[in-house]
Amino acid sequence: MDRQKYTASLSQTQGRTGYSIIFRHPVRRSDSTGRPGLRVRSGLGTRDEREAARLRDELNVLLGNPKYHDLAARSEAERRFDSRVVNIFYDKMVPEQTDFTALRDAAIELPESAPDGYRRVLFLGTTGAGKTTLVRQLIGTDPIEERFPSTSTAKTTIHDTEIVIAEGDWRAVVTFASRDEVREYLNECVSDAVLAGAREADDAEVLRRLLNHANQRFRFNYVLGNGPAVASSSSDFDDEDLESKEEEDLLSEVERGTIDVKKTTELLAETIGTLRNLANRHREGLYDELEVAGDDDKRAAEEIYEEELDKLLRDDEDFHQVSDALMEEIEKRFELLPPGEIKKTRQGWPLTWSGEWPFENRAEFLSAISCFTSNYAPLFGRLLTPLVNGIRVSGPFTPAWNGSEAPKLVLFDGEGLGHTPNSSSAVSTAVSRRIEVADAVLLVDNATQPMQAATLAAMREVVASGNARKLIIAFTHFDEVKGDNLPNASARAQHVLASANNVLAAFGEELGPYAERALRLRVEQARFFLGDIHEPLNETDASGRRTVSQLRNLLECIYGVIETPESAEAKPVYDRMNLVLAIRSAADAFHRRWRPLLGLESNPALTREHWTRVKALSRRLGTGMDDEYDTLKPVADLRNELQERSYLFVQNPLRWEEYEPTDDQKQDCFDAFAHNLNRRLLEVCTRRVWKERAVQWEDAYYKRGTGSTVVRARIIGNEIYEPAAPVPDATPSPDRNQFLHEIVAEVEQAAHETNVVLE
Repeated sequence: MDRQKYTASLSQTQGRTGYSIIFRHPVRRSDSTGRPGLRVRSGLGTRDEREAARLRDELNVLLGNPKYHDLAARSEAERRFDSRVVNIFYDKMVPEQTDFTALRDAAIELPESAPDGYRRVLFLGTTGAGKTTLVRQLIGTDPIEERFPSTSTAKTTIHDTEIVIAEGDWRAVVTFASRDEVREYLNECVSDAVLAGAREADDAEVLRRLLNHANQRFRFNYVLGNGPAVASSSSDFDDEDLESKEEEDLLSEVERGTIDVKKTTELLAETIGTLRNLANRHREGLYDELEVAGDDDKRAAEEIYEEELDKLLRDDEDFHQVSDALMEEIEKRFELLPPGEIKKTRQGWPLTWSGEWPFENRAEFLSAISCFTSNYAPLFGRLLTPLVNGIRVSGPFTPAWNGSEAPKLVLFDGEGLGHTPNSSSAVSTAVSRRIEVADAVLLVDNATQPMQAATLAAMREVVASGNARKLIIAFTHFDEVKGDNLPNASARAQHVLASANNVLAAFGEELGPYAERALRLRVEQARFFLGDIHEPLNETDASGRRTVSQLRNLLECIYGVIETPESAEAKPVYDRMNLVLAIRSAADAFHRRWRPLLGLESNPALTREHWTRVKALSRRLGTGMDDEYDTLKPVADLRNELQERSYLFVQNPLRWEEYEPTDDQKQDCFDAFAHNLNRRLLEVCTRRVWKERAVQWEDAYYKRGTGSTVVRARIIGNEIYEPAAPVPDATPSPDRNQFLHEIVAEVEQAAHETNVVLE
């Protein structure tokens, strides 16, 4: 059978002078078919028609000659063809991962605890708890005039924010999400908007789906604006815009560049009509194919249509033209980048931006970086916030309540923990790794609703990973804790602590007595009550003085969390058989959670995940983008099960050699062992669930057609999870033995390094 021939064509979007090239790739797999032929569109970086035609012709030579379709032929291609053509053709032929932290390190290095005397503080908290508001207090930014970092009652922080309090000039470095990641999230939004149109949603709902991704991480309305004012059948309010003069003043906060938001609004208005046409065309065509006769058939066809829609759309040129046009508008926003150094990928997509301002230009510095961090509605259409995956700033931040002395702190703020269904949910692997490098973990909890599931999940993670000594708890919204039975601040504090004490006993039952003991010590020695931190603090009133005093004590507590305690000479002795039982229990719990989520088994306590979410998960692991999707975290889930059962194992030695240590010494010994082991378990789970099975994840993603949901679920459950974490039983097998031996080997190495004996 002859190899399919591919050719390239030129494209010039209306209103843009530069040329782009469009072609089907002979190696990279199409999202719609799972076979070679992925549609690629890339800018050529030229406005000259003759030069663009020459580049197109060179690319056609590459497309037409199979010898160049092997990555090994790239060096020969580089000698013969223009570098732009070579970079476009060979881009992503092998999935690549970018170390964004290393890129930020290259621009602004993080100071260390020794010898710099700094403390690295990781902020954790549920959405709306006030962790970013607390960051503002610690760095002394004005909540009205400066608004850095951005806050709101909803999910606000969607990327890593790293703040170094240091003397000298103001500096910043920003890393951006990859073009492929942005495009994939955009494609998912377009698909979701078409589905809304197929269900006869009004224009407002179609537009909302288009501009806001379901998991709230990519809010394209920040970048593209809110679009045309369309009527909504579900609106409860007659909203009024800001006065034009007020909006004009606000726009001075960012560089306007050449962005014309009105043209983007016109494009979005046209897009709504295109999406409706796509919905109607594919729905009617599919109904005809299925020979839909009546309402019952139509309802059944709707279910099939939803599953097939994404496949149909990604093979439709109109779908890609919508995505192309919106990506063009998104790329225009990079014209708003403040003055500074910009590093780009070979394909021209910004990788990093960095800039520096003199000490006296604080206002100019904060204004410049607002386009990367702001969530201010009047600036929608001119912001880059959703395109950022990390920002690091350094400068002489000083909280007014701390006098002229600037604390030596590095603050890590990130996405909120969200609202997890139960306290045993795993935190992301990114959070786990951050906990490892932090000197202190500041858990921010809402005093009006303390100790909810996500907060407890974070506490379980910190304790079971052997990092309990790092934990500090800040109860915010303390000013809102009110009641007739709470006459003073002490009574309010005891009311909040009563909620904490109620849940600590449960920790003892589930994670062992030393988990409960460690948490009780932190609640007693490292908890603080903060009120009115959303505004500048005034020490002339009692509430302000109390909060300032608590903040100063909080700083002292952060500096007190430094060294790992010295290990005692006493050695705990463990039985290996108990370890095997712990591993078996962890693997079994992992499968009992995931098989119902995939629809492979039934469990009344767990709801089957929607097929689109499972598909999105498989894409992210199959392409190397990430090891999770939203709340679906297979790597973190397996590591969490192993970690918690290992922590129970760690607390139950057979005996002690040398002498019986004190409870404090036992706690230190257990935590040191668990901490060493946790790092190893994370790497094993990452490798077994993700890295070693990337091909299977990719295969699961590319399954298409009727019944593909079940096929995809079976691949994940039976071909990925089962060999990655087989449950050891009486029947020996190579997979079960290898998994068991790997975990035991990691425990042995951790035991050797922490003065522990395994028998």
